[in-house]
Amino acid sequence: MNKRTQNTEAIIRQFNDAFQQHDPSLLTDLIGPSCVMESIQGPEGIRYEGYDACFKFWYDLANDRGSHFDVEEINFAGNRATIRWKYFWGDGKDQNVRGVNLMLVENGKIVEALGYAKTVPTTGLDS
Repeated sequence: MNKRTQNTEAIIRQFNDAFQQHDPSLLTDLIGPSCVMESIQGPEGIRYEGYDACFKFWYDLANDRGSHFDVEEINFAGNRATIRWKYFWGDGKDQNVRGVNLMLVENGKIVEALGYAKTVPTTGLDS
């Protein structure tokens, strides 16, 4: 594993730890000043730009003790990471969703985080 991949791995593992441990303080030094994040809210996602906007979104999510993430798999390739996860916001059968984040790390900071999730189709697939 090359040094860039090791650096990316350390940053992404700390990023995930913030949500697993409900400790948003772990996010403070991970986000680049011009970070771009697209959340899973559809249909096109909601775009957040800049440190403050990304930090606030992730802070609130990490601080929410009524929800949690299960990290299913992480793959690293240079300064990129793919995180497969399952997010739970309650105990019911229909209170979770699977998704993936496509992450980009540059100069030791997260500069891009694109979130995608499985959703229930409203038409077409079951007819």
